[in-house]
Amino acid sequence: MGNKNYSILIIDDDEEMCLSLSEILSKEGYHCQFTITPSEVESLIKKADLDLIISDIRMPEIGGIDLLKRIKKINSVIDVIMITGYPTIENAIMAMKYGALNFYVKPLPLLQLKNEVSQLYKIRSKKNSMVEKTGEEIITHNEMMKKTLNTAIKASPTQAPILITGESGTGKEMIADLIHRKSARSNMPFVKINCAAIPETLLESELFGHEKGAFTNAIEQKKGKFELSDGGSIFLDEIGDMSLNTQAKILRVLQEKEFERVGGTKTIHVDIRVIAATNKNLRDLISKGSFREDLYYRLSVIAIELPPLRYREGDVSILLKHFLDLFNTQYNKNISGFSREAENVLKQHNWPGNIRELRNCVERAVIFCDGESISEEELPSQYLEYKNFTIEDDIGSILDNHNREAIFKALQDSHGVKQKAADALNINRRTLYNRMKKLGLK
Repeated sequence: MGNKNYSILIIDDDEEMCLSLSEILSKEGYHCQFTITPSEVESLIKKADLDLIISDIRMPEIGGIDLLKRIKKINSVIDVIMITGYPTIENAIMAMKYGALNFYVKPLPLLQLKNEVSQLYKIRSKKNSMVEKTGEEIITHNEMMKKTLNTAIKASPTQAPILITGESGTGKEMIADLIHRKSARSNMPFVKINCAAIPETLLESELFGHEKGAFTNAIEQKKGKFELSDGGSIFLDEIGDMSLNTQAKILRVLQEKEFERVGGTKTIHVDIRVIAATNKNLRDLISKGSFREDLYYRLSVIAIELPPLRYREGDVSILLKHFLDLFNTQYNKNISGFSREAENVLKQHNWPGNIRELRNCVERAVIFCDGESISEEELPSQYLEYKNFTIEDDIGSILDNHNREAIFKALQDSHGVKQKAADALNINRRTLYNRMKKLGLK
């Protein structure tokens, strides 16, 4: 089963298709939302920390390929699967060229789709758990970022609330981890909640808990995140997505250190340190009336703004080396570095997904690399678009790249066990070996 923290957006002008697919994937345990209006996609991507988008390729408002390009431009870390009721070879190739992981024809092969979503969820979960277990250090040579880290370290011993701002993937959660580790509360609970990943109807219960019978399906009393973090710290990620009603209750906790569970009358007192984060401009939200000014000033006693990777001059090179060393160890490889051409491509990239995107890029390159260094050919195809590759150039190479991606995911999910990878791909082991040999994979 999936996890409600794995967030999926479904895009299709057929509302029945959206409802049906959303219901199927929600039953698998994922957090699903949908839209029949492609123009809403940009705001939805910025609002929620999405993991996967499943999009129709043929819609009246905007073509699916153009939409795919926009998605990858806004946040190239998000996985995308394309679906269509009007399949053509050209559409399939173009979808793969611009970063889609797969291309399904309606009526959808639901079992295959569910298996692929499950694999993507496991890969994302593995990456997240690895960061939590290793307490991954923050790497920088950039003076602006060093000043930001120095501010975070100086703020750590205090009890003041902290507001961390920055684009998705800049490392807001890592800064929050650093602050808690260096605080006097480091041996006490550090509880995290992504406010954008939980429906508003459930968020209040998640934060404050509820009493038995407070609402339908409330079959027992439940402690909320604030209560569970008593004595320690709580990290409220994407706080800019909260409703005004929930914001008022957060303000009370900050001011009075007390609250009531949903459906309860007993006042609960807590001793907590609040660290909040958002990728939104809260001052703009205040001017629009969607964020409380008094809560903003309560949260931003200490404000820390993380610069995007494109402004951190010199850091791309050292982060490439850091993640190369990390994944060399993880995948038992001995890759010396990147070719000059590959490194130039990566240095020219704008990194809209910031450090998270760079990390994913290096991991895939390490898995595909069989030589002493990583070449351009081992980079994901979206990083090579500057070459103006066209559909007529080499259809075979696009399809080969797509097969590489599929084999990569299966091997990653199976920890390199080829029989398990073959089973996940619904092929026998000999076929897997033949495909790996053809693609030059060990």
